[in-house]
Amino acid sequence: MKNLPDDVVAYGRSPEFDQDTLPHALQHRHMTKIGTWALITVLEGRLLYRVLDPISQTILEPGKPGIILPQQPHQVEVIGPVRVFVEFYCKPA
Repeated sequence: MKNLPDDVVAYGRSPEFDQDTLPHALQHRHMTKIGTWALITVLEGRLLYRVLDPISQTILEPGKPGIILPQQPHQVEVIGPVRVFVEFYCKPA
């Protein structure tokens, strides 16, 4: 899996979600904005992360985050009890 670029900075973070509170929109095709990278961090459990272009999927778990590139279509799927949050990054102005 790719890494975040060295020159990006965090600018936001989602609340912590679990299998019951993970927004429906995140479980269907969506993408980040232009110039926005994201890091999916699983605190407990596992989450299926699908990149839709190019197609790939992986299981995210503690210590194995998911990197989302700018405007990359993706979705996640709950596969059991989970605690997760998403951080957002951009290049400094």
